[in-house]
Amino acid sequence: MATEGLLDKLDGLEARYQEISLLITDPSVIADMKRFVRLNREYRDLEAIVAARKEYIQLNSNIQQAKELFASEQDPEMRQMAREELDACTEQLEKLEEDIKQMLVPKDPQDDKNVIMEIRGGTGGDEAAIFAGDLYRMYSKYCEQKGWKTAVSSFSEGTSGGFKEIVFTVTGEKVYGTLKYESGVHRVQRVPATETQGRIHTSAATVAVLPEADAFDVEINEGEIKWDTFRSGGAGGQNVNKVESGVRLRYNWKNPNTGVVEEILIECTETRDQPKNKERALSRLRTMIYDREHQKYIDDIAARRKTMVSTGDRSAKIRTYNYPQGRITDHRINYTIYNLPAFMDGDIQDCIDQLTVAENAERMKDAEL
Repeated sequence: MATEGLLDKLDGLEARYQEISLLITDPSVIADMKRFVRLNREYRDLEAIVAARKEYIQLNSNIQQAKELFASEQDPEMRQMAREELDACTEQLEKLEEDIKQMLVPKDPQDDKNVIMEIRGGTGGDEAAIFAGDLYRMYSKYCEQKGWKTAVSSFSEGTSGGFKEIVFTVTGEKVYGTLKYESGVHRVQRVPATETQGRIHTSAATVAVLPEADAFDVEINEGEIKWDTFRSGGAGGQNVNKVESGVRLRYNWKNPNTGVVEEILIECTETRDQPKNKERALSRLRTMIYDREHQKYIDDIAARRKTMVSTGDRSAKIRTYNYPQGRITDHRINYTIYNLPAFMDGDIQDCIDQLTVAENAERMKDAEL
């Protein structure tokens, strides 16, 4: 990208940065919490770009001065110093340009959000439930490595182990921006523990990664929510079996994209405290509605892209885990590695990095950077 074109973009963002810095001190903006939070996020995002703009201008100035000195100076040592300065600044400028291009890639506004993850056993019966349990363990290990916190909201155990379904929250820094690539169908090929003939079976589990909605992201009429309470199941503990700490909510929601009214049912047995369970159930309700209301936006993005990395059909097969070969293949980017034991132990960062690169490349094309 030409220097002038890049500077034009950066100058426009500098002006926006100054505008927002005034807006977030305006009492009328502060009173509008939804707008205030949105502007604060934009302000934080622009801070890094404004700092890069300042460095970019300074490097261009240094390059111009070095060129003038090299052209006018007669002393060989001074000319050599000017040449070294020119080469060093030019190298720094090229790297900074690439960094700025990445900064200018339109970001998913949901990337900074926490997530609610849902893992469900698919085709394959008991083996699918066992695999769903393996995936949950994989993500738990990964989140632990990242310093993120996980909390299970609800689960249904498989008859031979694992989970028919497990729902859990992940909180930390830029969680959705990292884990969003995991949404889709995960396929496993291995000899199940329940197989007596030693034959390789193919089973599947689905993973949904939903950005956790803030209270002001969606409008919910809490007066229309129907609440039930029940005794939480589980191993041991007097309180678990005797106190109705589990909560169940039902809410009729009209899809603005289709006009269809559907009942949403959510259960939460995460804690032994009923009010806390209600709070977490409400959080899941907000997230589900937020996700469905934004599905049209997500589909529109997917329709414009040739490679679907973090967007598109969530029922699509995204990855295969082949145990006999010790192989993992991500079908979206033709990524294959042979370290399955480590991968299932939470070592999935390299795969996520490759998916991020592919996603950013698509975003850069869209932004014509």
